[in-house]
Amino acid sequence: MKLATIEHEGRIRTAVVTADGLLLDLTAADAAPFLTSMQSIIEAEERSLPVIADLLARNRGDHLLSPDVVRFLAPLPVPNSIRDFANFELHCLQALETSMRMRAAAQPDPEAAYQSYKASGAYALPAIWYERPFYFKGNRMTCSGHGGTIQWPRFGRTLDYEVEFAAIIGRKGVDIPADRAPDHVFGYTIYNDFSARDEQVRDQQFRMGPAKGKDFDTGNVMGPWIVTRDELPDPYGLTMRCRINGQTQGVGLSGDMQHRFEACIAFISRDETLYPGDVLGSGTMGNGCGFETGRYLEPGDVVEIEIDGIGTLRNVIGERR
Repeated sequence: MKLATIEHEGRIRTAVVTADGLLLDLTAADAAPFLTSMQSIIEAEERSLPVIADLLARNRGDHLLSPDVVRFLAPLPVPNSIRDFANFELHCLQALETSMRMRAAAQPDPEAAYQSYKASGAYALPAIWYERPFYFKGNRMTCSGHGGTIQWPRFGRTLDYEVEFAAIIGRKGVDIPADRAPDHVFGYTIYNDFSARDEQVRDQQFRMGPAKGKDFDTGNVMGPWIVTRDELPDPYGLTMRCRINGQTQGVGLSGDMQHRFEACIAFISRDETLYPGDVLGSGTMGNGCGFETGRYLEPGDVVEIEIDGIGTLRNVIGERR
C-alpha cells in the first residue's frame, strides 16, 4: 500500500492511494483511532494495515479525493527521529574530490595545490567507511512534503538537493540482528535532504559533520507517500533519478549502497532502542546532488526525484530572501 498524510479543507488526514491514483481518506472512511495519524498507523501496523486493505477492497467511490485538491505533507509529518547515512561510495568519492578542488582553487597555484592534496591522502575515503555505516541526526521538526515550496534559508547563498530514499522503522527493537532487521521496517519513501552548501562548508571546518547547513524549515522533504515493505520485496533493485526543470541530473541504483538498511539497523540498535517512526536516510546516491555535478539550485527550479516502485517527489525552490 501507499500511505500519505494530506491536508484537505484545512484538516489533516491520512490516506491510501487507490489503484487508479485517487486518495481514499482514511480518517473519513473509518473512525478507528489508529487511522488518525501516520504515527498511529505505524505503531498499530498489525491491526491498521488489514483494516486499510479492507477499506480499499470494499470502497465503492466514497471518501475519495483527487491529488489535485489536497496538500501533501511529509507522510510522517514529525518523525520520531531522523538518522541520515552516507552509504553511496560514488557520492562520497566525488564529494571529497569537489572539496579538494575547492580548497585548491583558493591557492596561488591551484593545480599544484590539488596534486599536493591528492598525494597527501587527506581527501581519500577512509578505510573505516567500508567497515561501518556513518550517519548524522537531522531535525525531525523541519519536514515538508510533495508539491511544497522549499524555503530558501536567509543565511545561505548556495542551495543544493540530495537524492535519497528512506526506510521507516515500524517495530520497536534493540540489538536487532541484520537477518531480522527487515521485520522492523514498516516501509519506504523518497527523501530529499536540501542543504545550504556554503553554510555546510563552514560547519564542517570543525569536523563535527553537518549542522546548520542542513537545519532550516522545510529542508527535510519526504514523500509523496510511504510504500509498505510488502510492495518492495527487493528495495535494492530500484532505479533512482533526479531531474531539475525536466532535465535529468543523475541516475543511480539503490543497490549501490555500501551498507544496506539491514546493516544500518543492526549497527545503530546496538544497546540503543529503535522506535516506530524512526527514519533512516540512505545517503545521497552518486551524481545525486549539485555538489557533485556543479548544478546548484536557483529560485523557481522544479526538483523531481523518482524512485521505481515508490513514485516521484516534486518540489519548487522558493525565492532568495
